[in-house]
Amino acid sequence: MPPVLRLDDVSLAFGSRPLLLHASLLVEPGERVCVVGRNGEGKSSTLRLACRQLLPDSGGVWLRPGARVAVMEQDIAEVAEATVRQVVEAGLHGLGLESWEIPTRTDIVLSQLGLDGELRYEDLSGGWRRRTLLARALVMDPELLLLDEPTNHLDITTIEWLEQRLLEFRGALLFVSHDRAFVNRIATRIIDLDRGALSSWPGNYDAYAEKKAAQLANEVRERELFDKRLAQEEVWIRKGVEARRTRNEGRVRALEAMRVERRGRLDRPGEARLAVQEASSSAQLVFEAEDAGVSYGSKRIFSGLTTRILRGERIGIVGPNGAGKSTLLKLLLGEIEASEGRVRRGARLEVAYYDQQRAQLDLDAPVTHNINARSDFVMVNGENRHVSGYLQDFLFRPEQLLTPARALSGGERNRLLLARLFAQPANLLVLDEPTNDLDIDTLELLQEMVGNFSGTLLLVSHDRAFIDRVVTSLLVLEGDGRVQDFVGGYSDWARWRDAREAARVASRNAAAARPAAGAAAAPAKRRLSFKDQRELDALPAQLESMETERAALQGEIADPKFYSREHTEVAARLKSLSDLEARIEIAFARWSDLESR
Repeated sequence: MPPVLRLDDVSLAFGSRPLLLHASLLVEPGERVCVVGRNGEGKSSTLRLACRQLLPDSGGVWLRPGARVAVMEQDIAEVAEATVRQVVEAGLHGLGLESWEIPTRTDIVLSQLGLDGELRYEDLSGGWRRRTLLARALVMDPELLLLDEPTNHLDITTIEWLEQRLLEFRGALLFVSHDRAFVNRIATRIIDLDRGALSSWPGNYDAYAEKKAAQLANEVRERELFDKRLAQEEVWIRKGVEARRTRNEGRVRALEAMRVERRGRLDRPGEARLAVQEASSSAQLVFEAEDAGVSYGSKRIFSGLTTRILRGERIGIVGPNGAGKSTLLKLLLGEIEASEGRVRRGARLEVAYYDQQRAQLDLDAPVTHNINARSDFVMVNGENRHVSGYLQDFLFRPEQLLTPARALSGGERNRLLLARLFAQPANLLVLDEPTNDLDIDTLELLQEMVGNFSGTLLLVSHDRAFIDRVVTSLLVLEGDGRVQDFVGGYSDWARWRDAREAARVASRNAAAARPAAGAAAAPAKRRLSFKDQRELDALPAQLESMETERAALQGEIADPKFYSREHTEVAARLKSLSDLEARIEIAFARWSDLESR
């Protein structure tokens, strides 16, 4: 079968800046291909070429004849007064369907995606809008589905749901995403966009990242050797008159070719250098909550929050959209008061707060003025630095510095917000969805920076890989009004959640079986096998032993000095506790199952 999409020797530039240089790409039926690269490299433009929203400067874009292409774009469209049904039905316009087919196909997709077609689109949250736009794309039953940052604005539960939907999708998928966990689960192949070239890497993101790092290291070595040889040849050509009389004309032509090659070389941009400007230490106790809750009128957001957050701890806050994550942050920071219970805040807190929704840039002002409009200098970690040099640490090119911030891409605007944030001293770092629109390189550097920060961290994020790498414990809002304090990262909690759910299912099944067993005559109850009876007899002692071990681990982790240990030791102890919690849940489920027989 021919490919669904082919880009052939494509070049594309905006102004003087090339995005694609003689690039080629094939997408076969059923493939799930992720395009990765730095912000501003042209990932979204590649998707726009694929659906012919953009035309290349040269080269060709070929779609299989008759292939249906659906696009779910990164931007959330505003559709005034339209219902969800109308937004989804818009995906069927122009397909030449019979009038009866449109509502039938729409109803099927609305049901599959759990959408209420009569709700007004503009009244939906960001996550439900994204789900609606996905429905509009899927209702076409496309051979090629294009997704641009599909996990932005989604909570983790919805991202996991989206992963399952895409794994079930039968067509080809071409997408852009910075979410490493999402890419690892979905992608069958990675397309790397680097300095205008597209290269293909089979496998998931982790496999690509390892091989790409080796390739870049090899490229650095080769270029160092080339530059050394070029310098030697330049010395030779500049020798005295006598040397010039005897020089080899072939060698001269080779030198000219080397000069041309060096002028045409596209160097990879430098690495971002991120560091928080740290303030003096806060008090040992940063926050303490006791049975705290927040309500708005008769609507309870959450209640029963009891926790202590100590200096240096790294806390992730997770939960579905609308569960109260931002409200919890505001409560801890004193921006709102508790409706019940109490919250105590430590002394000497200096807060750096990153929030894309509240930290607005002046889009009409130059990039430099968004850091300091009154001076060309900014104080960072006690050093008076020129704003231009400071911004280049965040990968801004010199020609961007005096352009309006409006000209920046979404990821570049977020980097500018980070640059502004890190220019202020802090011992408490609050990050509310910091990873949206960041390229993976910058995201990994942000992760490293947060890891090196010695103060306290509060993080709200939907990026599971980022959470796993930077937090030591979680506050989990499950949407039922309760807040759960959990030691470990997101993957640890997800394993515990799945084990808990398995235990609940086993318990319900056992409870349902008991009335039937009681109604039957006594001889009808099946006896346990000798092996199962021995297992049942041993379970109480095993559970007691595991719970004793859990109490000891929890006591060890509660010690304020615990997080001053080596990171590997801390991670190992946290994983031990998470694994133990899962084993206890499984043991309880097994006990319930054996008792019910």
